[in-house]
Amino acid sequence: MSNSQLETRRSDVIARGVGVATDIYAEKAENAEIWDVEGRRFIDFSAGIAVVNTGHRHPRVIEAVKEQLDRFTHTCHQVVGYESYVRLAERLNDLVPGDFDKRTIFVTTGAEAVENAVKVARAATNRPAVIAFTGGFHGRTFMGMTLTGKVVPYKTGFGSMMPDVFHVPFPVELHGSSADDAFAALEKMFRSDVAPSRVAAFIIEPVQGEGGFYETPRAFMSRLRETADEHGILLIADEVQTGFARTGKMFAMQHYDVVADITTMAKGLGGGFPIAAVTGRADVMNAAMPGGLGGTYGGSPVGVAAGNAVLDVIQEEELCDRAQMLGARLKQRLQSLVESVPQIADVRGPGFMNAVEFNVPGAGKPDADFANKVRRRALDKGLILLTCGVYGNVIRFLSPLTVQDEVFSEALDILEATLRECAAEAC
Repeated sequence: MSNSQLETRRSDVIARGVGVATDIYAEKAENAEIWDVEGRRFIDFSAGIAVVNTGHRHPRVIEAVKEQLDRFTHTCHQVVGYESYVRLAERLNDLVPGDFDKRTIFVTTGAEAVENAVKVARAATNRPAVIAFTGGFHGRTFMGMTLTGKVVPYKTGFGSMMPDVFHVPFPVELHGSSADDAFAALEKMFRSDVAPSRVAAFIIEPVQGEGGFYETPRAFMSRLRETADEHGILLIADEVQTGFARTGKMFAMQHYDVVADITTMAKGLGGGFPIAAVTGRADVMNAAMPGGLGGTYGGSPVGVAAGNAVLDVIQEEELCDRAQMLGARLKQRLQSLVESVPQIADVRGPGFMNAVEFNVPGAGKPDADFANKVRRRALDKGLILLTCGVYGNVIRFLSPLTVQDEVFSEALDILEATLRECAAEAC
């Protein structure tokens, strides 16, 4: 079976709205490498969009899942509980930033975690409105895509969005939007669109994911926390993509001097198995009445087993430190190419949540065509990359944190060769 044959089959049976970034089909994967159905090897710098931070099929994760499969696969925790669910909740309560009593719930996807965070915030404050930020991504459910600060492709054709959701410009100095601009827009919003007394929560990604890997400025996050406290508004940190050692800390909010009231997480928690969570202040999380939260598959025994194993791996293999080292090497290599690749406008990102942004040389105009050319050329050379950003001109790097040193060096060589070739062809 070839990739092209499978692509033909896919297009005949899968809805068009399910986009696919590559034209390859996986046969097997190990750590940071994927082999397709034709036997070709690829270095994976996507990690399933920051899901397998601990690598494809980490032995500890696989062992834990197999052990759970031999015991039971499903009871629905709301019917018959299990110790591993409680243990994982205890561990997250300890790990999530915030020196206060916490409570946790488990769901299945990042979007579901966001939905439940909003439900909890509304129940705790008895207020309806939520304020998000342009460029942010929070999922494809109706509340998730309403919170998302990008129209195409996430909102196109889906009709009216959810009410009582408002957007403030996210501060990106590279695009001429400062923290002062964002807060001026927020103050104007409070005067003209929604009174702060109606706002249940702010929701923000410490580092925007789909939006372009822009890091929330430290001073901005502190000021947002102050504004929230002034008006009795809760702060939700969406750590679905930033969590679990990706930024060099267990959670990206550990880079800040303030903490969130509620944290959403998914992706890296399960090491490839579906599980998501919401952790927050106990008084806030307990606001919903029994039965108001949960779901049939929420906290699946298999996902919980994987989650506990992932936390073990992050600690034992010191993956936060490794993320810092890998990110520093990547950024150093990219910065060394700035003169020879004039399309590079910015290299950024904490830990190993890094990105390079491309502009048309001398014009300061986003160059999505160049980003896509680099992505496609790298794929031809055996390196899987993903683009992102409101303008589609950013390449993000999300390799497993467990990537072998020699494989990482090989990937950097492919990346450099690709960038140089594409820049030369553009001259």
